[in-house]
Amino acid sequence: MSEIYIPVSSGKINLLDLDRDGLVGFFDSLGEKPFRASQVLKWIHQQDVADFQQMSNISKSLREQLERLAVITAPEVVLDELSDDGTRKWVLKLSDGNQIETVYIPESDRGTLCVSSQVGCVLDCSFCSTGRRGFNRNLSTAEIISQVWLATRLVNQENKPGRAVTNVVLMGMGEPLLNFDNMVKAVRIMMDDFAYGLSKRRVTVSTAGVVPAMDKLGDVLDTRLAVSLHATNNELRDQLVPINKKYPLEELIPACHRFIEKQNARTRITFEYVMLDGVNDSDQHARELVKLLKGIPVMMNLIPFNPFEGSGYKSSSMKRIEQFSQILINADMTTVIRRTRGEDIDAACGQLVGKVEDKSRRHRRFEKPRFGMQV
Repeated sequence: MSEIYIPVSSGKINLLDLDRDGLVGFFDSLGEKPFRASQVLKWIHQQDVADFQQMSNISKSLREQLERLAVITAPEVVLDELSDDGTRKWVLKLSDGNQIETVYIPESDRGTLCVSSQVGCVLDCSFCSTGRRGFNRNLSTAEIISQVWLATRLVNQENKPGRAVTNVVLMGMGEPLLNFDNMVKAVRIMMDDFAYGLSKRRVTVSTAGVVPAMDKLGDVLDTRLAVSLHATNNELRDQLVPINKKYPLEELIPACHRFIEKQNARTRITFEYVMLDGVNDSDQHARELVKLLKGIPVMMNLIPFNPFEGSGYKSSSMKRIEQFSQILINADMTTVIRRTRGEDIDAACGQLVGKVEDKSRRHRRFEKPRFGMQV
């Protein structure tokens, strides 16, 4: 097996940046046939080959040309942590020194990879540790798909049946729909039969509610959508998820209906709802939620808040979460309570921080607790 980390070579194109269409265009520029794209996709993503000289069904002259023009470059794994519950977190160092985090969650019937799309997060959700670290930049297509590429080969090294990467959720660091083009290309690679061959039911794109991009996503990809909702009225959501000030519920909910209309009949939207003690977890909030989402095929995902230093929030009690859940279930809303995974290694939902050279200077604004609450 070739080395995992390959230094960037200046002036060369990183083939991990290219989906099938990009590779077809690249090989066309070299006077090669389109089938070369399928060959190279398979070598890189299925056969785990990063050395052009090992690509035996490609002519020697083309291999030499690729050596001159291209590289297959992934971030460096600087930390590999294993939780007591089997969750695994990798910290990846990018070429500019920033670091991102990727989380692998193994279960008996699947292996789910939580992938980052930005260095930090441009949004400012008050309950999320990622957002408090600020924002630096979008990830390239190569930096997004590299997380799948690295995780697949590292997990496969263990040779444990049933623990391969079978599902990908773009719910790591960042807002995927604000890195739209690079995210879409990466998802297309994930779903390509000559790469990872993931079905549309096994790739989920998450958003805090970027309405124009939600409409665009429904036009260009047939994939699952998760919406970070977290509140049932604009006043509260403005505080928890500030992008709501730009795209309030009156715009977000119709966008969800439009997305469903563009997908097949079996599609439903996952709504993420972090449970914050005394903030959004009352019976009245649950009843408002039922009314708000009426008519949308829903998977309701209730998430116990995962604490981090200085958050200003506490998680709702399990009893409160269960009572909240029962109201939704009684209204025929499919509802699950997410089991916290990887909390002991800060790999749980909302805890990913990486190492961000913060261009937004946002971290300076979090010295005072919100809502007048104490940790």
